[in-house]
Amino acid sequence: MRKTEERKKSHLDISLKENVEADTSSGFEDVTLVHQALPESTRSEIETSTEFFGHQLKAPVIIESMTGGTAEALKINRLLAECAEKRGYAIGVGSQRAAIENPRLRKTYSVVRDYAPNALVFANIGCPQLASGYGIEEAKAAVEMIKADALMVHSNPLQESIQLEGEPNFKGVLEKMQEIASALNDIPLVLKETGAGISGETAAQIQRAGAKGIDVAGAGGTSWAAVEYFRAVQAGNRLQQTLGKTFREWGIPTCVSVVEASRSTNLTVIASGGLRNGLHIAKSIALGASAGGVALPLLVATMRGKKSLEEVAVSLVEELKTAMFLVGARNLKDLRSVPVVLAGRTAHWLNERGYSTYEYARRKASLRE
Repeated sequence: MRKTEERKKSHLDISLKENVEADTSSGFEDVTLVHQALPESTRSEIETSTEFFGHQLKAPVIIESMTGGTAEALKINRLLAECAEKRGYAIGVGSQRAAIENPRLRKTYSVVRDYAPNALVFANIGCPQLASGYGIEEAKAAVEMIKADALMVHSNPLQESIQLEGEPNFKGVLEKMQEIASALNDIPLVLKETGAGISGETAAQIQRAGAKGIDVAGAGGTSWAAVEYFRAVQAGNRLQQTLGKTFREWGIPTCVSVVEASRSTNLTVIASGGLRNGLHIAKSIALGASAGGVALPLLVATMRGKKSLEEVAVSLVEELKTAMFLVGARNLKDLRSVPVVLAGRTAHWLNERGYSTYEYARRKASLRE
């Protein structure tokens, strides 16, 4: 088993067995959708479909990039792909570096397209690999491997700084992104963080580089510093353990990151990082996201089997619909303009950064007269 494959297996095992969720909150408890006692609609007419990068989704749900490159990943990705196809969700795969290095692992990624022939599928390569030599050829290989509709470039400077085999080199990444975005042409490029969020300043840089979207992956969900901490414990590396503990809570909370990214650019924004239910998706869209990305709840469900995965997948949309009904939003366009009250750390952070929270609270709900 090659080093990249071993590392992916370790990441998967630790994510399922250890407590790797950040103690820092994503901020959803600070976000309140204003209840409307007379929504003047029926719940059955709520419409959750949306156009997303040229594809029609039945609901604004992204099965986040999680895994690939191991035998265990083959089964997981198959179940997730079946779910995406049935429910009309988009789906991503984990970093495809393992299969680019070792073609025999391609099936652990391509299985997604095999079982989700009509879904919006995201390919995935990493910023450190762009900095160390990857370019247009590897980007095209990743897309072609799974017949992807879009390419995610994941940015993980925190994880690379803690990881035993880390490559914390991000020099020249923006230029590489620009080259790839231009070369891929009709394949949208999306910059994805991995648990530490994206600031307004970085979002603007990403837009100038030619990306079409941002997946904020803010702080509050899985902490990859924590994942690498547990790997360092297994390896007996005390320095990396210390770094992992110190930076476990590092990052920009998801709700803050959604506002900063959506207010600083015209890009399509995916909210991820600690989204655990459909209400979180509703709040994310009200803050400016176009869709919500979910990872850990779906990963855990796949380990329990297809029935459990289906239950979680259905709940996400039913919770989203309920939230929309209670705020009088008949569709996602309505949801993006409902009044939202921001409080606590989230409000403080945003106001200090120059994003007025009053604008959200004073919106007028689109209720029928």
